[in-house]
Amino acid sequence: MRKGSVGHRLLAVFAFGGLLLNAPLLGIFDRPVTVFGLPLLYVYVFAVWIALIGLIAWIIEGR
Repeated sequence: MRKGSVGHRLLAVFAFGGLLLNAPLLGIFDRPVTVFGLPLLYVYVFAVWIALIGLIAWIIEGR
């Protein structure tokens, strides 16, 4: 993988994360519902955070 494409992919992940953690989308998950005893909003934010870290690691470690 070329160095330039890694930078572009990381920028795309950043933009995607910004969209997923933006206020209008967070409002959808701000409901009085619990998942395994945790509020739905917390589960969503944590899942997105873990997914973004995984994507970044996958891009950086590339083959």
